[in-house]
Amino acid sequence: MGCAGSSQSKGEDNTKKVRKPKLWKHPQSITMSEIKRMREEFWDTAPHYGGQKEIWDALRAAAESDVNLAQTIVDSAGIILANTDMTTCYDERGAKYELPKYVLSEPTNLIRDS
Repeated sequence: MGCAGSSQSKGEDNTKKVRKPKLWKHPQSITMSEIKRMREEFWDTAPHYGGQKEIWDALRAAAESDVNLAQTIVDSAGIILANTDMTTCYDERGAKYELPKYVLSEPTNLIRDS
């Protein structure tokens, strides 16, 4: 797949590409089952703070996917990324969606469950 020049089409200039968050550390060492519990809690309660349920569902699907699929989900749902790591997003109506890093990636001090 060769690219002839790096010019972007007009209107695409502000499109950010999805990236996983930079490495981060949880305040205490944490297990994968604790991270999973925190994620479930977040996704269960987040829609109650505003925004559209279908956008929250799309964000969850994107957060739990690899980067390429996440990009497709974000694009098709019309989600605007304020940060490439998806920690801050907006829908087309301007509603803000903030995602904690723990739903997007694992911390560096994750303890593997035995």
